[in-house]
Amino acid sequence: MSDSRPHHLFSFGTLRDPKVQKTLFGHEVPSSPASLAGHTTRTLKITDPDVIAASGLDVHLILERKLGSVVEGAVLHLTDEELAAADDYEVDDYARRRVVLASGESAWAYLDAKPLRPAARIVIVGDSIAYGRCDPEGGWAARLAASHIAENESANRLFNLAIPGTTLVAVSEQTPALLPPRLPDTLLLAAGINDSAVPLATPDTDGLSDILHGLDALSTTAHAHNARLVVLGPIWLDEERTGDYEGLRFTLDRALTLRETLRTWCTDHHVDFVDMWEPLRDRPDLLVDGIHPTPEGHQALYEHLAG
Repeated sequence: MSDSRPHHLFSFGTLRDPKVQKTLFGHEVPSSPASLAGHTTRTLKITDPDVIAASGLDVHLILERKLGSVVEGAVLHLTDEELAAADDYEVDDYARRRVVLASGESAWAYLDAKPLRPAARIVIVGDSIAYGRCDPEGGWAARLAASHIAENESANRLFNLAIPGTTLVAVSEQTPALLPPRLPDTLLLAAGINDSAVPLATPDTDGLSDILHGLDALSTTAHAHNARLVVLGPIWLDEERTGDYEGLRFTLDRALTLRETLRTWCTDHHVDFVDMWEPLRDRPDLLVDGIHPTPEGHQALYEHLAG
């Protein structure tokens, strides 16, 4: 065995099969029974011939959120090399993310690679763009709420807790108290443009320096509720029209820095990142004031997020 650190991986499907383990790892791996609350499973058609050859099946299972349900499985105890082999085995429909087992133990699990597809109870936190400012219909978040609830009115919920003018640091401080009564399984963080703004009164202030602390705090908060954190990157802005906005200065350079900071943190922490930049890129006609989308702009953002 390797001397690398141990990893705990919750398996509810073919990775528990001794035949699959011998194919991937060269031997059976230590495991123990475990269960994952708040989830159910659905079938997934597999087309990768190597995965089919290893498992002997062309239909695998994938997790979905369902309040009150439990998925039974096992925790596999893996080395670095074995975890990497498991990653290679799972097809692109899966993404490895952190979950909290019924025992309270934290473990890896392979979830749906499209984070909103398995969601049932979604909480949105963010700023005025997530709030829906400049759109009487409530912005992209209201459109997402309508389509999400229509899929399953009895089980699906969406709570938009976005606050105009807020920052990621403020959101990280306010969110813990807001989540318990809403029983979220997905925390959608719209990390808005305010986090990249330069205050005109204190131009040397670097708000970007606090972002990593806010992300760490929100990740901890989401994990405490066994909710999946999904980070939305900033939207494109029209710097020629933003000017000095309510005591703040917005620039493309700072927004792009925020975008890459978020993307890098999400990659390093195995957290979902959804890039919201491209739908409005070089489309000043979809922005009211260079920052806030028009109703058509919100529709474009919704289609990108829901696609």
